[in-house]
Amino acid sequence: MIDPPTLFDAGEVESIPRPGVHPDGRDDDDVSGAAPSGPLLRVRAVVAYDGTDFHGFAAQPGLRTVAGELAGALGRVLGHEVVLTAAGRTDKGVHARGQVVSFDTPSTFDPAALARAVNRQIGPRVAVREVAVVPYSFDARFSARGRRYRYQVLMSTEPDPFLAGTAWHVGRTLDVASMRLACDPLIGEHDFASFCRRPRGAPDASLVRHVRRAGWSVQGDLARFDIEASSFCHQMVRSLVGTLVDVGRGARRAGEMSAIVRAAHRDAAGQVAPPHGLCLMEVTY
Repeated sequence: MIDPPTLFDAGEVESIPRPGVHPDGRDDDDVSGAAPSGPLLRVRAVVAYDGTDFHGFAAQPGLRTVAGELAGALGRVLGHEVVLTAAGRTDKGVHARGQVVSFDTPSTFDPAALARAVNRQIGPRVAVREVAVVPYSFDARFSARGRRYRYQVLMSTEPDPFLAGTAWHVGRTLDVASMRLACDPLIGEHDFASFCRRPRGAPDASLVRHVRRAGWSVQGDLARFDIEASSFCHQMVRSLVGTLVDVGRGARRAGEMSAIVRAAHRDAAGQVAPPHGLCLMEVTY
């Protein structure tokens, strides 16, 4: 998992000056310092969430989102509006174990106390797992060097109520050996246009990505697909899983995957797997 970042004293952190006035009337959940008029501090937090009841991570007016809930809680604790930068957006229904966000605050604080105060407000569906002050050059999105996702597929004939929100129930045994073979053509740098939804307003955007590893593991009736890449385009992991499950069902052959990648056209690949089986596990820096 992600190594905890080094904690810096305020004087050791790269910062920019910013004046500010902190409201009075602090209580036990208020972890900010008494004088917010010093330099801005850059804060990094690792966040986990159950995306079932959220309209994705990114803030959207009038909708309940993870970023909206998290920024609101941070703002109430720190006493000022918080603007989050995230390592990546997740769609509606997608979960995270290791999402990373960064934000700025003019207030000194205790990292553990900040996490506790925020978790009291928005847990257990959202949980701040780590908090640290980092150099001002850190950016949760642009400093990231890789992301790792996991997708879970339940192969048992009967559904499992305790996995209903985190695994795609396909209701049959899959040929996992063939699914593993079909992962080999994914490794390396490729145009993943066959598996990606093109960004709105940017039809010519590059969909070239570098996949470092991809593979399946099995525990009982639960199959897990783990994939790590420098970055991912929209719906890439879910489209890969949908195509790989087609291989496992016998609807496609493992040897077809190379041609599907080379086609660079969405119609060449399979269905988009449901969002609830997907989890952002880790972001590396």
